[in-house]
Amino acid sequence: MEFFRIHRTIPFMRHALVLNVISLVTFLAAVFFIATRGFHLSIEFTGGTVMEVNYAQAAQLDEVRGAVGKLGYADFQVQNFGTSRDVLIRLPLAHGQTSAAQSDAVLASLKAADPSVELRRVEFVGPQVGQELVHNGLMALLFVVLGIVIYLAIRFEWKFALAGVIANLHDVVIILGFFAFFQWEFSLSVLAGVLAVLGYSVNESVVIMDRIRENFRKQRKASVPEVINGAITQTISRTIITHGSTQMMVLSMLFFGGPTLHYFAMALTIGIWFGIYSSVFVAAALAMWFGVKREDLVKPVKKEGPEVA
Repeated sequence: MEFFRIHRTIPFMRHALVLNVISLVTFLAAVFFIATRGFHLSIEFTGGTVMEVNYAQAAQLDEVRGAVGKLGYADFQVQNFGTSRDVLIRLPLAHGQTSAAQSDAVLASLKAADPSVELRRVEFVGPQVGQELVHNGLMALLFVVLGIVIYLAIRFEWKFALAGVIANLHDVVIILGFFAFFQWEFSLSVLAGVLAVLGYSVNESVVIMDRIRENFRKQRKASVPEVINGAITQTISRTIITHGSTQMMVLSMLFFGGPTLHYFAMALTIGIWFGIYSSVFVAAALAMWFGVKREDLVKPVKKEGPEVA
């Protein structure tokens, strides 16, 4: 399906060198911020107190956040749990204060706003559990990357496969760099967003590389940059439809999903835009720099020799 068709090929590869230099600088900056500033980990990773409270009617989450915020907490999470009347509150570790003292202070603040609130349970999540989550999250990321590497290695010639892998890792590092630079809260939902971006980005790269391989068969006299430019131009309509519809859904989560989904949607938004960019100016351009040519993708037809009597 196409809303429009561009009849004139856009010379994307004409600016590939400049944009690749910008990509390299951005990538190195992201690595620098990750190494020097680190991540602002949520209490799911660092540990803290978990409270479950129940209201007589549907809980107003903004009022709950306001009541908890009055106690001086900055890094806390409030979300519905099960029903609209049940609320889960996660509090960070407080030096010199026990989990029981934290829960009593929060419950008193909540009761001052709504006397109907009842405490259902209180749990302390230790740092050891957080370390286990970090380990499991990193292993999940590693296995996703390995799966993508194996898939691209089977699907494409090595120059395209290597370019696709670099492009996808480029997207992940850029997202992590944003979270390290701005010190946005890095939670399990953000990690899920990063894993989603990996699969989403590789799909865009595969579509463009498939079209490049197809054009090598059709455009016998065209040069490599012309073939790549033509393939990207031909997939622009598909890219706009796919990423535009996805971005509308993600933006709805970003603006109306509340604090729980905010950084998850932020990670997806960064990933979508850089996924488009990397598929065109990282994956396709790197394949060109690696020296991909028609003979790599189109096997010559063997001519049968004369039969020997």
